[in-house]
Amino acid sequence: MFTGRVCGEVWASQRHETLGGLKLLLVQPLELAERDDNGQQPHNLVVAADTVDAGVGDEVLVAYGRAGRTALGRGHDVAVEAAVVAVVDDRSGAELH
Repeated sequence: MFTGRVCGEVWASQRHETLGGLKLLLVQPLELAERDDNGQQPHNLVVAADTVDAGVGDEVLVAYGRAGRTALGRGHDVAVEAAVVAVVDDRSGAELH
C-alpha cells in the first residue's frame, strides 16, 4: 500500500466489462510528489478504482494488486491493479527515520 494525492479522474466511454460502474482516479504517490534534483515534479501517476468516493485533492491510501481487487468486492477477475481504500484524515503518530 502507499499514500497518494488524487490529482484527477479518468473518463473512458469504452471500458472492459469488469470496470462497469467504477470511478477511476489518477493518484500521485506522495513519495513522488516532491520535486527532483532538477526542480521538476515527476509524473508517475497510478490509475486506481475508487471505493470510498474520494475526490481531487484528497490524500488517500491505495491498495495494490490482489489487495486492491479484493477491496472492490467483485472477486479477483477485475481489470484493475490498484484501488483507493481510504481517505487520510490525519497523519499523526511516530516519525520514521
